[in-house]
Amino acid sequence: MGSAGEKLDLQLDEEIPFSSSQGTIKIDSLYYEAPHIASCRSTRVLTKMYQISLLRSIYIVIIKAKINLLLPFGPLAILLHYLTGKHTWVFFFSLLGITPLAERLGYATEQLAFYTGPTVGGLLNATFGNATEMIISLYALNNGMMRVVKQSLLGSILSNMLLVLGCAFFSGGIIHQQKVQVFNKATAIVNSGLLLMAVMGLLFPAVLHFTHTELHFGKSQLALSRFSSCIMLVAYASYLFFQLKSQPNLYSSMSEDEEHNSADPEEEEAPEITQWEAIGWLAVLTIWISVLSGYLVDAIEGASDSLNMPMSFISVILLPIVGNAAEHASAIMFAMKDKLDITLGVAIGSSTQISMFVIPFCVVVGWFMGKPMDLNFQLFETATLFITVLVVAFMLQEGTSNYFKGLMLILCYLIVAASFFVHVDPSNDAE
Repeated sequence: MGSAGEKLDLQLDEEIPFSSSQGTIKIDSLYYEAPHIASCRSTRVLTKMYQISLLRSIYIVIIKAKINLLLPFGPLAILLHYLTGKHTWVFFFSLLGITPLAERLGYATEQLAFYTGPTVGGLLNATFGNATEMIISLYALNNGMMRVVKQSLLGSILSNMLLVLGCAFFSGGIIHQQKVQVFNKATAIVNSGLLLMAVMGLLFPAVLHFTHTELHFGKSQLALSRFSSCIMLVAYASYLFFQLKSQPNLYSSMSEDEEHNSADPEEEEAPEITQWEAIGWLAVLTIWISVLSGYLVDAIEGASDSLNMPMSFISVILLPIVGNAAEHASAIMFAMKDKLDITLGVAIGSSTQISMFVIPFCVVVGWFMGKPMDLNFQLFETATLFITVLVVAFMLQEGTSNYFKGLMLILCYLIVAASFFVHVDPSNDAE
């Protein structure tokens, strides 16, 4: 009996593993086949979702906005450059082609700001809003057109401080006539101080040159400009650290109060495109703007001669109006929504960034290129900037805005535009 029982147990022990191994092989094959089928289906679904998201993003960014009706003027300007060589048409068609690109660049930056927060978003808005001016300036600097670089950047500061801020105050004051619009006075004072520091950096090389008190004529102002540019870059880097890391509450307190006071409208706002789509559109738009900027810069001198229009007027007035299309649209929109802190971050923050970062950056880049780019903006341009900074600083000192302040800023810009229309640049031949 014992031996028979042992044989039976041995047979069972041998059969059970065999049968279980077959079962496991069948079950494992099912387990391996199911994830494979599921992964294939999931990749197809993800591909379709990606295609739908991409088409939706193209519709929102390219097709939906009415200003994009001007987009065909960009390729048309390139065709005219190679087929006809008429600088006037190339210049104006390039301006029209860059205008919607600058506006869409501002839109993509605003969408990215939903994911980065208000403080970083305002900084990104000012940075990419100035991308058009910086690209045009680098092209002009590479071509040795230093006066175009200086005047276009100066015009961008004047346009942001007078025209953009004036239109924002005016439109916001008209919409909100029954209430006093307020903004963070501490932020405005800090930006005004930085703008005055920039004026000081531009003033001394000009005064040193025109009073003929240089130690080495023609070299001292260039050395002073390069030294001052490095100091201004350090100051702007310190300002960014102060704004983003050291005392961020100083810059976000007013916006937080507005969010608490108007919670319902804030809840309705949501990004229309994803974060990576916004980053991708920023790259595409920046590349296309850089391409058109090359043709625009090449056509400036020919357009000035054929239209009998001063180069200073084209550089200071026409170019910045196109380059500031993004700031203009977003600043007015935020002012109409009673978000003046963001409006100031766009308009005054953009002016601060150009004066304390873009201009010194161009001087340093010119230094490495071997170009004599300096901070001597001539007395007329420097005096115009100084008076503009004083006017805007007085407008901002109360921490409130209304449509009359906006109207005064717009009228001041018209006076500046008329002044540059009758202004003859004394250093065109020299440079």
